[in-house]
Amino acid sequence: MQIETLVVSIFATNCYLVGCPETGEGIVVDPGAGGRRILEAIEKSRLNIRAIVNTHGHIDHTGANGRLKQALQVPLLLPEKELASYQNPGFGLKLIFGKPTPPDGLLREGEQLSFGERRLEVLETPGHTGGSISLYGHDAVFTGDALFAGSIGRTDLAGGSHDLLLHSIREKLLVLPPHTAVYPGHGPATTIGAEALGNPFLR
Repeated sequence: MQIETLVVSIFATNCYLVGCPETGEGIVVDPGAGGRRILEAIEKSRLNIRAIVNTHGHIDHTGANGRLKQALQVPLLLPEKELASYQNPGFGLKLIFGKPTPPDGLLREGEQLSFGERRLEVLETPGHTGGSISLYGHDAVFTGDALFAGSIGRTDLAGGSHDLLLHSIREKLLVLPPHTAVYPGHGPATTIGAEALGNPFLR
């Protein structure tokens, strides 16, 4: 796959442009902010974007949804179990950022996202939030804020559960092949094997 990482927002969120080299079709994963910059990167990449995908509903992963949807005229896809918290984020965020852009489709466990000759499978990996997902395929997994290089997602916000997050990581992510590249919501890429062996939060 063709993967480009853009670090956006004051929270240094990883936004990914994921493409099929054979066809030029692609998706945007977690456009947290910097809509203009993301659109410029899409134009430079020459990808024909087919969808915008959020791994979960936090504003640092969804902040540019509206800008991209308006410009690209493609579906916005959100985890089904994140819909309620996405629509009602709390903390006065609606007053600051406005009403969240409504999704066009809801993602469930086992569904496939297709772009060109590439497919990513939806893995439900709750714990950081109640409905977080990861996207797996072609020796890569996009983990949102579930699993990081040397760390795991925080669980002290609404919908978070430390026990559930550890269960998700062990049952959905660590069972993937060790060579699988991990593209997290923040920080550098890693591999499943490296985290299984060296992540101190998973011992």
